[in-house]
Amino acid sequence: MPLALAQLQDLRDRISDRLRPWSRSAQFWVRAADIYTSYKVCQLRAGFAKDEDEREAMWEQQHELGSQKMYSLCSELGGLFLKAAQILGKPDLAPMAWVKRLVTLCDQAPATPFIVVRDVVEKQFGKNFDDIFEFFDVEPVGSASIAQVHRARLKLSKTDVAVKVQHPGAEHLIMVDIRNMQAMALFLQKYDINFDLFSATKEMEKQICYEFDFVREARAMERIREFLRVTNKKPPVTVPRLIPGMVSREVLVMEFIKGTPIMNLGNEMAKKGIDPGGKIAAMAKQKILSDLTLAYGQMILKDGFFHADPHPGNILICKDTEVALLDYGQVKKMPEDLRLAYANLVVAMADDDFLRAEESFRELGIRTWAISDNKLEELFQLSLRMFDTRLPPGVTVMSPFADDSSLHKIGVESFPEELFSALRTIQLLRGLTVGMGLTFSCAKHWRPIAEEALLKAGRQSGKCVFSLHNLSVPFKIKKAKEKFSQETVLVK
Repeated sequence: MPLALAQLQDLRDRISDRLRPWSRSAQFWVRAADIYTSYKVCQLRAGFAKDEDEREAMWEQQHELGSQKMYSLCSELGGLFLKAAQILGKPDLAPMAWVKRLVTLCDQAPATPFIVVRDVVEKQFGKNFDDIFEFFDVEPVGSASIAQVHRARLKLSKTDVAVKVQHPGAEHLIMVDIRNMQAMALFLQKYDINFDLFSATKEMEKQICYEFDFVREARAMERIREFLRVTNKKPPVTVPRLIPGMVSREVLVMEFIKGTPIMNLGNEMAKKGIDPGGKIAAMAKQKILSDLTLAYGQMILKDGFFHADPHPGNILICKDTEVALLDYGQVKKMPEDLRLAYANLVVAMADDDFLRAEESFRELGIRTWAISDNKLEELFQLSLRMFDTRLPPGVTVMSPFADDSSLHKIGVESFPEELFSALRTIQLLRGLTVGMGLTFSCAKHWRPIAEEALLKAGRQSGKCVFSLHNLSVPFKIKKAKEKFSQETVLVK
């Protein structure tokens, strides 16, 4: 009889596993449709409201309701939707009601039980668990959609380490989530957003598949650590050091770095008697952001191989405002021609050079169509929204999809998948900038690195920069046409 019951339970488990993806997809579409339709209804109602204050009140109420529903979707389904929460939970990209709720989901994925973690470690390393570790904290330091991290101490070397262990079965469910998000992206770009969202989800699919290979992550971490070491007298960020012989596809052991999560920086300053809004705090934040930005400028423009996931959960602040950059599951190797074209765009943005920005867009393979007579200026503004961290005075939200966005005047028909990691990196860096209350342009800080990259490739002529920033709109267009004609003759 017990054998029959065991067989019945096994059958139930197999049926449940088969039905789980269908159940998960159904839950996603019901919730996504609810959020989408509630916003469309609010948009319709707001269109009939004559009073501006009344419209704002309607949207605030809708954002609060939408944030509750999105929090419920991301927290209860978990998986890929926790990564979506990391992207959307940024003060420069989403309504504040969404940010306040979604930011709490960082590292809050359900943890795998310790008994399962122990089994995974033993199978991956082929050793008894107690022979490896002298101490192992049963409670994870953090748990994300793909893996969780435990603090431990090695038995032989007495070294404190961080042990990253993959959630069993996570890969299959996340692939289900990606398919659903791709379908949603196709729908949104057809009916609501003039942007190639589907290519973004394709790049996301590629990157997430890489995240399940910790051997690849270890190689990437070592490569970036060595690159930053040889490029600088003192690396601008700390990269964890691998523990030799303790890397497998599902388990990764590295040095444990003590620090304060960047999201808790204000609270830590207050505990030490430092006013988080004062001058000392502002100087510390400026240094932190400068170091982080320098590291990314060097990785992207100098090497073309970069850490592509700088969300707040992956950034620690150590002693003396030193920055530690964690989690190298998402890295990107930018093709050489794309790296140089991006360097050209960085110089254009730093110099407010409208025509050079347009040239860079073409070189990058970003195909656009104009709904505006002032295409050059709108295209330049779109480049700033997408690829720079600067914000206009008094502006704290600068989403590419906002009502005043240039995407309503310049449609992005095609966007290269290889560039989405850079785009996402810039958006996350801008979120940190806004969260720290700073005004910061990564393009201006990266200009020397971009120029060096172009010079090294024989691309930078050193000629005067053609800037249209302070000219009237008609004159901008006239001068742009003149310059374009001159350069066309030179090319011929």
